Amino acid sequence: MADGFDTASEPVARRVTSGLAKIGAVLKSWAWKAAGPEGVTPTQAQALGHLYQRPASLGALAAQLGVSAATASNAVGTLVRKGLVVKEPGVNKRSVTLRLTEAGESMANRAGEWPDVLSRAVETLDPEEQTAMLLSLVKLIRMLQQNGAISPQRMCVTCRYFQPRVHQDPERPHHCAYLDEPFGDRLLRLDCPEQVDAPPEQQELAWQSFTSSGAA
Repeated sequence: MADGFDTASEPVARRVTSGLAKIGAVLKSWAWKAAGPEGVTPTQAQALGHLYQRPASLGALAAQLGVSAATASNAVGTLVRKGLVVKEPGVNKRSVTLRLTEAGESMANRAGEWPDVLSRAVETLDPEEQTAMLLSLVKLIRMLQQNGAISPQRMCVTCRYFQPRVHQDPERPHHCAYLDEPFGDRLLRLDCPEQVDAPPEQQELAWQSFTSSGAA
């Protein structure tokens, strides 16, 4: 009976992918509902969200959004005309840095809130399940990043300041050299403003150490 059920079922990886796609559909639907009343598209709302975290060049913003430079330029042009984004001189004469205006920051706060329904769903998981889900997301995002499917993310596990499993405390085994503090898996970040990419060799060594105890 078990063999027949196994044969009739899709592989676990495909079922997990289907589940993630369903969640993605919820987020996409929410994005339109949240952005529409503010007079911006989901892409423009995402741009506001990224620029709220930190100013960026057009190229960097396009990479974070996962869109072409032309699409990003169109979105930014609309936001500039609406008075939500300003263009400032970049690190050299040819570069431009995009920064939110006060109105842009206000709209980013309103349009960038996570849907309560998803947050409440995650909160129904116990702390151990939440941490396990976070670790799984870290691993998935890192693999997608390595495959070039998404742009580099500002994660702890790829940061030059990340020192995995250097402390004896099982609750706080890692060390952040930037803050000079120990921390545990539950505090791993997927988007840290202080993150600086480590060289590839350091990233690989850190990842091997991080996963050595079956963390991910």
